[in-house]
Amino acid sequence: MTDLAENSAAQAHEPFRAILIAGPTASGKSALALRLAQAYGGEVINADSMQVYSGLRVITACPSGEEEAQAPHHLYRVLDPTTVCSAAMWAEMALAKIEEVAARGRVPILVGGTGLYFRALTEGLSVMPPIPDDIRQRVRQEVAEQGTLASHQRLALVDPVVAERLKPADTQRIARALEVFEATGTPLSVFQAQKPVPLLTGPMARLVLTPEREWLRDRIDLRFDLMMGEGALAEVEALALRQLDPSLPAMKALGVPSLLAHVAGDLTLEQAIEASKTQSKQFAKRQSTWFRNQMIAWKSVSAQHLESNIPEIFAFVDSFGLTRPA
Repeated sequence: MTDLAENSAAQAHEPFRAILIAGPTASGKSALALRLAQAYGGEVINADSMQVYSGLRVITACPSGEEEAQAPHHLYRVLDPTTVCSAAMWAEMALAKIEEVAARGRVPILVGGTGLYFRALTEGLSVMPPIPDDIRQRVRQEVAEQGTLASHQRLALVDPVVAERLKPADTQRIARALEVFEATGTPLSVFQAQKPVPLLTGPMARLVLTPEREWLRDRIDLRFDLMMGEGALAEVEALALRQLDPSLPAMKALGVPSLLAHVAGDLTLEQAIEASKTQSKQFAKRQSTWFRNQMIAWKSVSAQHLESNIPEIFAFVDSFGLTRPA
């Protein structure tokens, strides 16, 4: 796939009317997206960094077959777990889908919990150079062999700005900064300092779900129990057989590390389930904090009172020139 940074795709695209729905895990955003898709003649586009991966439909809470039958859904389970999906890669795929949906006269509805994906569309990303695979593999192998402290010290020599804000244990970002320097001779901080250009323009109805903490915690517990009943463990067992690099994003999806530990015999199933629920709650808290601080201009919607808020949501979406078919 062509990196956005390789060409002029970093320029704003043709304006489209769209609906954007963000929210923490288990807050009900997918159900709201489906409701709006049915009301406005829309098509749902995934904006969640884990739901792009195949083989993990249950554990990542992708829409069910029944839900997908009620409205078109896009960018769910489209990448193999061996792929590292960057925000730029997702944005390119999302823009292509937005254009397709709009060309059919339908409304693009983007929904997910990955704040950086929404930022990539609405605010843009710093232009990043393409990294040859051989350089990427070599640098990541060197980081693994040299260790965290030595790799961080190496980064401090070539890009002290980025090294200053990264902890030595953050090997993934350290490797990214080193591979950019190796490929271009230019520090990553120089690219990051460039002013980003919004990729998506036009009227956008932006909604962010803001659930009450205890309500969401209970929802997370219930949903994970349902996932276990629907085959989450079988998905993780199949993933374990592939013996993939544990640093891959898909291997860090909520619930996957703990269930992998159970498959390996390191945790009982009960311990793995409890650890998964705890991880999900901690992640949801971080998401809520990010949305609260970064999505100030978005319309906040009470997740636990979603049904009673539907008329207000419809009125808000209507105000952006979107109409409901008779």
